[in-house]
Amino acid sequence: MQLHPAAAILGVTSAALLVAAGTLAVAADPSRPVTAAQVRIRHSQFAPDELIVPAGVPVTITIVNDDPIDHEWIVGDEALHARHRSGSEPVHDTRPTEVTLPALSTRTTTVRFAAPGEYRFVCHLPGHEGYGMTGIVRVVAG
Repeated sequence: MQLHPAAAILGVTSAALLVAAGTLAVAADPSRPVTAAQVRIRHSQFAPDELIVPAGVPVTITIVNDDPIDHEWIVGDEALHARHRSGSEPVHDTRPTEVTLPALSTRTTTVRFAAPGEYRFVCHLPGHEGYGMTGIVRVVAG
């Protein structure tokens, strides 16, 4: 059976709209925990600046640095952030919760948060935290 060209285009367009609508529905519900997310850095700001993830499950986070300067994405408790404020570790490549992002680069990390709670993510390069380069990961019971 052959479809009229207009019917074929309508079918493809309808399917594309349904896929897009499903994608938008998931993205439009920020209260829903995710196991994969993208965080973009633009003008020294994280977007989104809040993620909700399930406890005990691997979460893949892709961080995209759209800025022409380096940044970092460090997530953890306040003790971890206090240690990083001293600037004693200039590059982070071995811990999934501590990622260095050269200018105009993308990095992917997978993190498993064991317990529910709130963990801040911060860029600790000089002045960036003070500029507001922070966010929250809310870990909820799975």
